[in-house]
Amino acid sequence: MDQHKLRSHVFDKTGIKIDTDDPIFALVALNEAVLAETIERQLAILNAATDALAAQACAAGGLPPLVKPAIPAAPAPAPAPHASGWTPREWRLLGAAAIVSLASSLLVLGGAALLWR
Repeated sequence: MDQHKLRSHVFDKTGIKIDTDDPIFALVALNEAVLAETIERQLAILNAATDALAAQACAAGGLPPLVKPAIPAAPAPAPAPHASGWTPREWRLLGAAAIVSLASSLLVLGGAALLWR
């Protein structure tokens, strides 16, 4: 905290001259300390929530494990391979993307036809 910078800032904004020995600087120091403590506490809460969410995503199979266990566990059985090598979920996503793509192109063509007239 640069007291001279704060002093000139207060004077620029309000036109009030304050001395560097003014008790207001004690309030500024207290505010900084409270803010730093609050930020540390909020970061700890945010990190804990992020770790819990990542653990849930890993357990659900949405993310790869973030930390490998010290004792290797038995490997999970691999899904049955399909002739194309794609999983049913990937086929569903591909179909959904194709439907959205067709609907979008029809909407664009219909709009162009309306504006052409």
